[in-house]
Amino acid sequence: MAGGKQGGKQKPLKAPKVAKKEYDETDLENQKKKKEDEKALKELRAKAAQKGPLGGAGLKKSSGKK
Repeated sequence: MAGGKQGGKQKPLKAPKVAKKEYDETDLENQKKKKEDEKALKELRAKAAQKGPLGGAGLKKSSGKK
């Protein structure tokens, strides 16, 4: 077997280098605003989870009596 695949561990492929992005002021503001929005959403979800399910009526199960 000459010139075929060799056994053993293969070297992983190198990831291509990612060019650094240069952010301008609007990009930075948008990122900051997005983080603030996510933080506010997390707080609202935490408050909602403490209160329990919304509405009390919902669907009622039948008792099965006829």
